Amino acid sequence: MPKVRHRLAAPLLGMILSLLLSMAAFAAATPEVDQYTLDNGLRIVVIPDHRTPVVVHSVWYNVGSADDPLGQSGLAHFLEHLMFRGTKAVPPGEFSKTVAKNGGQENAFTYLDYTGYYQMVAKDRLPLMMKLEADRMANLQLTDDVVSPERKVIIEERRMRTDNQPDALLYEQMEALQFVHHPYGTPVIGWQHEMAGLTREEALAFYDHHYAPNNAILIVVGDVTGNEVLKLAREYYGPVKKRDVWPRNRVEEPPQRAPRSVTLTSKDVSQPTWRRSYYAPSAHAGDVKAAPALEVLAQYLGGGTLSQLYQELVVKEKVAAGTAAFYGAESYDPTTFGLYASPAPGQSLDALEAAVDREIEKVKAGEIDDAALARAKTLLKASVTYSRDSIMSLMQTYGSVLTAGLDVSYVANWAGTIDAVTRDDVIAAAKEVLDPKNAVTGRLLPEPAPKGAPAPAEQQG
Repeated sequence: MPKVRHRLAAPLLGMILSLLLSMAAFAAATPEVDQYTLDNGLRIVVIPDHRTPVVVHSVWYNVGSADDPLGQSGLAHFLEHLMFRGTKAVPPGEFSKTVAKNGGQENAFTYLDYTGYYQMVAKDRLPLMMKLEADRMANLQLTDDVVSPERKVIIEERRMRTDNQPDALLYEQMEALQFVHHPYGTPVIGWQHEMAGLTREEALAFYDHHYAPNNAILIVVGDVTGNEVLKLAREYYGPVKKRDVWPRNRVEEPPQRAPRSVTLTSKDVSQPTWRRSYYAPSAHAGDVKAAPALEVLAQYLGGGTLSQLYQELVVKEKVAAGTAAFYGAESYDPTTFGLYASPAPGQSLDALEAAVDREIEKVKAGEIDDAALARAKTLLKASVTYSRDSIMSLMQTYGSVLTAGLDVSYVANWAGTIDAVTRDDVIAAAKEVLDPKNAVTGRLLPEPAPKGAPAPAEQQG
């Protein structure tokens, strides 16, 4: 399921009670879902939740940064910004003002496989949100007067979120090494030299060939019924004409033959960190059994303070100050399995890396604690159950799943799929994926002091 931050209650009793409650909630964790398709190809997914008179209205386009034309990196994200720059009926800036005047909240987001737009409003404002969103699905107008300032905005966003963030820069370099041919190796926001050259004509061409009802999913979550949403969708989205959509032209990543590594130093880093990613299958692209096994493996290895890496490296060996493991199965193409660790005071990154590698080899050799594995599966399911308690999280869950080429049944069957994962499945997945030749290792280090510079105060005698 979509990546969730794993949080563990500190008191043991609280944790046990939470797990018991989550297990009781599994039966009701998957909500009722209604699905429809309009004549113009728009797919509609409705998840009723009648606890409060609020709805989240969202449109997800099956296009993301990995679909940027060659040499135009950042175009999908750029267009996301430009979608707020107006139509004939809604002048620049009026979309957001209208949502705010009606007490709503809104945002938009771009990722590798999708671009999405949402508004959270009182249920009686849903027709207005559909009217606004359907209008800009069909009638976006762009002039150089609005494109040029927005280009400066995205370049500044890159400076703030990537160029000035050493951890983000390391991640970007690792992705570029992991995917040397596939577009997942290009940052979502784009490379700055290409962002600076993006034009109005390129943005409109991208819009014309991707922003169509037959390439979109309308997801509405909240105090509505399927029939209510269908009736409104026919009224507002129904008249939008389908268009020819550019197919996803994704190249296949060639096999990785050897380990890769990158070291980044920065004056803004005070504490070294270590990362590693492995090329890995996704739920849509790969062995159907591998993805759930990798989700369990990530939880077992690095999902919180009870995980194997934390218990062994932080608690027992005291070589690490923190550890984590990451894997998201919802990706249209193959993805990555990630590990993170920071050294304890006085410990080297070499010692830390060796300790992580020892724990990985234990799993490959079948040295898995069955009770810990069962706990990992329970915690993994609990985290997703908790995330479904929010209509925003439900919208994000279904949107990321559907745009990854999966269907609603993936969500409905997910808990059972995790339950069915065996220790042999986990061992097989670890052997297949956690192979050094599939790996990229990253190190983030403080910038060395210039020769002759005085040592930091705490190191002076």
